[in-house]
Amino acid sequence: MDGLILFAHGARDPRWAEPLERLRERVARSAPGPVGVAFLDIMQPDLPTAAAELVAAGCRGICVVPVFLGQGGHVRRDLAALLETVAARHPDVALRAVPAVGEDEAVIDALAAYSLAALAGDTDSRPDGH
Repeated sequence: MDGLILFAHGARDPRWAEPLERLRERVARSAPGPVGVAFLDIMQPDLPTAAAELVAAGCRGICVVPVFLGQGGHVRRDLAALLETVAARHPDVALRAVPAVGEDEAVIDALAAYSLAALAGDTDSRPDGH
């Protein structure tokens, strides 16, 4: 069985993670295996902990999806180092990471559509969403 980890930065405000949790729930509805979240900084679980949870659930493969707009230092350096840690702790698990979500053309198209809707006044532009 393969599992999936949505990997994001993290923030001090717990509400910051709400969209990531909604994404996790949507992905989990269709995923063939468990779907978890992990954070680089501040929030828990971190990537090694989230990976250990999937391994304990029986996953023999883990795909890590960086929920970042681009392939910056957090993805190139920090995620790479964390993946080495996970691989060393779980050598029998097939571990892979894909490019940051913001590198995908469909995601860029969705962000462009949202931006144009905002320009047209078709979105809720208040920071608190209320």
